[in-house]
Amino acid sequence: MSQPVLKFAAIGLDHRHIYDQVTSLLDIGAECVGFWSRDEAMPLQGFMEKFPHIPRVKERAQLLEDDSIHLITCAAIPNERADLAIEAMRHGKDFMVDKPGLTTFEQLDAVRKVQKETGRIFSIDFTERFEVRSTTRAGELVKAGAIGQVVHTAGLGPHRLNRHLRPQWFFDKQAYGGILVDIGSHQFDQFLYFTDSSDARITAARVANRAHPADTGLEDLGEVMIESDNASGYFRVDWFTPDGLNTWGDGRLTIVGTEGTIELRKYVDVAGRPGIDHLFLTDKKSSRYIDCSDAELTYYPKLRDDIFNRTETAMTHDHCFKVCELSLTAQAMGWEQQARSLQAKQ
Repeated sequence: MSQPVLKFAAIGLDHRHIYDQVTSLLDIGAECVGFWSRDEAMPLQGFMEKFPHIPRVKERAQLLEDDSIHLITCAAIPNERADLAIEAMRHGKDFMVDKPGLTTFEQLDAVRKVQKETGRIFSIDFTERFEVRSTTRAGELVKAGAIGQVVHTAGLGPHRLNRHLRPQWFFDKQAYGGILVDIGSHQFDQFLYFTDSSDARITAARVANRAHPADTGLEDLGEVMIESDNASGYFRVDWFTPDGLNTWGDGRLTIVGTEGTIELRKYVDVAGRPGIDHLFLTDKKSSRYIDCSDAELTYYPKLRDDIFNRTETAMTHDHCFKVCELSLTAQAMGWEQQARSLQAKQ
């Protein structure tokens, strides 16, 4: 039996990831009923040019009270996302948001509570896993036992600052939550996923502003050491992608197993093969390059199925909220370490 058409609305256009969210939903056959945004949102004009057929509404209540809408997708200012999620879920809507889904422990507690009370879906699109074919292929290989049991991951998440595209809230850590809450959330998601861990402990965390003293609210570097009962890991995230690179960041992930290793160069193979989604597998027999071009991206189709079947196949709520919890915990530790370092210098 075929499913009905998934109808959705976009609320909050403050981050450019809203383009990909809406495009991905349209690509699976969903219909966008309308969008709401503040006038000063930087992606607003580009959104209207890219999606001229999607009507804008003056009041978001018009979308929230529309019973035909199944899903709200959101890329609002990060510290406003939790309230929008709660509002949507209390109106009987499922909610899918860009990372980070929330920015404080209080917001985490509130979203968890309302999600449980309403039974609605709260989902964060962790694009560095869900929208990267090499990551999909790596997951397939790990599950097939290609490298044995995973015992360690090392992630690198450099990003380009692109100052001219950044709104003021981007430089306010209370608005974006800190670098480990924001872009670090991708790394926590991947650690839990690839190590098959339901929980983990932060053993060390650091945040810093190394090169942008005029932007006192910016954190341009963050790093974390993490462990679960069966694995450990390390990651670094930063805003130091050089302008000479032909993409926004040389994202990498190394997965170490008892029988081999997988290395991902997700967005570029520097001075090597052209294109994206580069995967290198080394096991007891050989080292080889694996094509990922036919790996299927399943997050959005599974999310659609979850909405109609009331399942959790795209991502469980336990996983989603654990990523948020670990991100917030590491960020708090990073701020504490930063305060101790400043005190020691005085």
